Amino acid sequence: MIIRQLGQSELKVSVLGMGCWQYGGGAYWGAQLQKDVDEVVHRALDMGINFFDTAEVYNDGESERSLGIALKGKRDQVIIGNKVSTSNVRPSVLKERCEASLKRLGTDYLDLYMLHWPLNPISAKHFSADPDVVNQLPGVQEVFEALFSLQKEGKIRHIGISNHGVQQMKEVQATGVPVVTNELPYNLVSRAIEESILPYCVQNHIGVIGYMPLAQGLLAGTYPTLDDMKPMQTRSRHFHHSRGEGTRHGEEGAEAELAIAIQEIQELAEEIGTDILTLSLAWTVANEAITSTIVGSRNVKQLEANIRGALYPITSDVKARLNEITEPVLRKLGSNPDYYENRSNSRVY
Repeated sequence: MIIRQLGQSELKVSVLGMGCWQYGGGAYWGAQLQKDVDEVVHRALDMGINFFDTAEVYNDGESERSLGIALKGKRDQVIIGNKVSTSNVRPSVLKERCEASLKRLGTDYLDLYMLHWPLNPISAKHFSADPDVVNQLPGVQEVFEALFSLQKEGKIRHIGISNHGVQQMKEVQATGVPVVTNELPYNLVSRAIEESILPYCVQNHIGVIGYMPLAQGLLAGTYPTLDDMKPMQTRSRHFHHSRGEGTRHGEEGAEAELAIAIQEIQELAEEIGTDILTLSLAWTVANEAITSTIVGSRNVKQLEANIRGALYPITSDVKARLNEITEPVLRKLGSNPDYYENRSNSRVY
């Protein structure tokens, strides 16, 4: 397993990380047996994967609790990344939320603690229905000083952000509080960060953790056609606003371009003797500006398929062909990586 240094921290993380959203079971991904979580986590460790990503909001804390159970007696072997919701960032609340996460995980420190979404009402309303919370968020300086206090107390080793655009990163940097990573969506059909966000991170030595590398199963070969995808997995701007359950972006989508791209990726994979999942993960991992790519694995079989993708030796010619194939989707969706809100009402800027 390839290991990369995360930003300007001393953390060295595996290029394939474990996304833990499904741990503990929940409405979005369905039931998840603890036995399967234990097997996946232990096998991942055996294969050199050391980075595990969760959040307090995942299954109402059950993801953290399940991960903690699986890591019992193995805490010193892993790097845990956790995320606090935008609605829980007032200093007193933030400290309580951090301590609650530590308790559920069964640890006394977090290696990486990230602000899940930027500080704005559009972000906060997805975590809270309280108008006072949503409309009276503390300022960036106050929030990051509170995070820095947790770091000085030893409750967290490093501070990170997630889903932040260039202007938002500049606002965070202006606080003077060191931030080592930005977690962002990145896959063959979600390449928005390439235009300005990824270059800015590289220039400023901010590590990038990529999530959603298989586009919720679209790039895993799970669904024969777009129409076979579950409504909950079609809420992004890739799809027409009428398709997804709870869709809020109101845009026309890029379904025609998407269908062509998926077909051509499949054909390329067959041509070179592999499959779309392997090719999609290999393309993501091959980008050295992405420190680690996190992907969920519900069982050992899925984990081993993901590992094959991360280790697949993709050539520069194949990478170039994949870029060309997916360019029409990139042009249609644009350079804003908030794929769930309308571009004129984005949480990321």
